[in-house]
Amino acid sequence: MIDMAVFKQFQEAIRHLGEMAQPEVLVDEQRLARAKAVMHDKTDRALALDLESCVNCGYCSEACHFYQSTQDPKYTPTRKLDLLRRVHMRETSAFAPLRRLYTKDITVDELREWQELVYDSCTECGRCSMACPMGINIARGVNVMREALSQAGLVPLELMAVAQEQAGRGTVFGVGPKELAGCVQALRTQGITIPLDEAQADVLLVTTVIDVLLFQDALAATARILNHLGVKWTLRSAGFEAANFGLLSGNEALQKAASQRLVDEALAIGARTLILPECGHAYPALRWEGRLADGSPLPFEVLAASEFVGREIQAGRLQLQPGDGSAKLTYHDACKLARHGGVIDEPRAALHALGADFRESTPTAELNWCCGGGAGAFLINRAAPLRHKAWEIKREQIEATGADTVVLSCASCRLNFMEAAEIDQWPTRIASLVELVAEQLPSRP
Repeated sequence: MIDMAVFKQFQEAIRHLGEMAQPEVLVDEQRLARAKAVMHDKTDRALALDLESCVNCGYCSEACHFYQSTQDPKYTPTRKLDLLRRVHMRETSAFAPLRRLYTKDITVDELREWQELVYDSCTECGRCSMACPMGINIARGVNVMREALSQAGLVPLELMAVAQEQAGRGTVFGVGPKELAGCVQALRTQGITIPLDEAQADVLLVTTVIDVLLFQDALAATARILNHLGVKWTLRSAGFEAANFGLLSGNEALQKAASQRLVDEALAIGARTLILPECGHAYPALRWEGRLADGSPLPFEVLAASEFVGREIQAGRLQLQPGDGSAKLTYHDACKLARHGGVIDEPRAALHALGADFRESTPTAELNWCCGGGAGAFLINRAAPLRHKAWEIKREQIEATGADTVVLSCASCRLNFMEAAEIDQWPTRIASLVELVAEQLPSRP
């Protein structure tokens, strides 16, 4: 059961996040030079091809929840790469000397203007890239723009504050090893076995500040599932935080450092699998970007919680007590899991095993609409009205299924759903996939 008082406290903390940021003092020339240096460094062959391939067909706009909910052309996805495109055309393209004659250089004022376009109005959901007939990876270009703005000191203050906390103190929203230990003790008093700081384990489970503070039931559910399966697992105090604000803010050094803490702990205990919590952006941060210090691939498997549970059900190792079919469920595919990671069949295997009346939304799976809160957007206060307009597309999609419950596998999505439901007085139940699975574990004989 979610403590709504804690949810209100979390919302209030977000409202004051920007006050905690400590922006670096830079003159405009420094900001511009730093941003352009990142653009140069990141423009490899693949990105250069993307920047030169756009034919301005507009298909990406049809796929963007921010454009579709506002019909404002400034939110056209490919436009968000215009500054990156101009720097490439002027300075690194094959015909750069010629293009400099008629292509204006970018300015610091434009960098400030683009902050809204690559943070507030882009969740890097990747739907535009799927719609692009040229196969342009717009989400990657937006990520490069975030890295450029981060180096220029132009990250939204809310994301800057949390990134600075994670980089400087190793905590997120004040949650560190002490708070984790308190959460573990609270769950143990409920009779749930929670291994902490075991020296060896086959599975390293990591969690997030959101689960420690707000969604403790999701952490408890994952623990119950692992215990039911007889898995040798543990949490580790020195590396448990899956939220990666380096990835969200564009701070590449922090992104790598935050991931490295988890990698080091997995290596220390000899883990064969690292299970991520219900957290969308944690998945690409470690599954696709995680590497050993020498750059080689990780020697253990990284799985999202929903992916792990679905696999165990598909393999027959996890069997549930099916319901009576009266519950009408639909599923919201988190963009980073489904569209970027291909985690589509596994959550559905779990949903079908619940024995409920499962109803797919339209469109579904990798074409599912983003909820509007990903990639850190749910923390940016000024983006709230725009975020809610994008959410309305998601709400209509879910309502069309006739389901009474929408199941999620991402805590960021869950926060955004809860905030929007509160504003709209939306009656649809919002549920966690791992929590529903844990509720239907068979009793031990």
